[in-house]
Amino acid sequence: MIAELLAPLRPDLTARQLGQFETYYAMLADWNERVNLTAITAPEDVAKKHFLDSLAAEPYLKEGARVIDVGTGAGFPGLPLLIVRPDLKLVLMDSLQKRLTFLEAVLAALGLDAACAHMRAEDAGQSPHYREQFDAALTRAVSALPVLCELTLPLVKVGGISIAYKGDAAEEIAASANALKLLHATAERVAVASDYGARELVILKKTGQTPKIYPRKAGTPAKKPL
Repeated sequence: MIAELLAPLRPDLTARQLGQFETYYAMLADWNERVNLTAITAPEDVAKKHFLDSLAAEPYLKEGARVIDVGTGAGFPGLPLLIVRPDLKLVLMDSLQKRLTFLEAVLAALGLDAACAHMRAEDAGQSPHYREQFDAALTRAVSALPVLCELTLPLVKVGGISIAYKGDAAEEIAASANALKLLHATAERVAVASDYGARELVILKKTGQTPKIYPRKAGTPAKKPL
């Protein structure tokens, strides 16, 4: 069912990739009855609003890029991207272990390799294992852009990017001016084709090292955005 919906929208997908999306959807629907993963469950909605939407960042990820999906939830956008780009070195990060247990099961079923990290982004951003280690960070339905700047830019190398999936992002970019200045980054909006409302990617490019005080301790970026 999912394969039939995706095939005309992404004719480049192979039979194996379509099968992986089919398995992913079946497991999502099954696990969602026990673990709160998504409010979107109808096949057509999952195909367009989760799977296809997640793939929007694909052109901006270089071959073999080291990528971290912050607040990955049910695996969006990282896991759909890994299906079409198994060359990516992906870390799926979430603060809830139940979600990561689901993702580990899906990865095993799909025959794909990614690391699952049970952490908050604020802690990861101050960890030598993660700080400034990634070519790209991804966020989708996580937080407002000023908060995302602080959660993701410390994880990205200088010259790397943080990609936030958004609707109309004009107001959020305006509100992020101070955060972008303090964290040494620029912002660019890219329109994403959609038949269910405005969709954009905000691409933050890191132009200098993150000051050591950022990110602040867990919870502070959301309570007191830069």
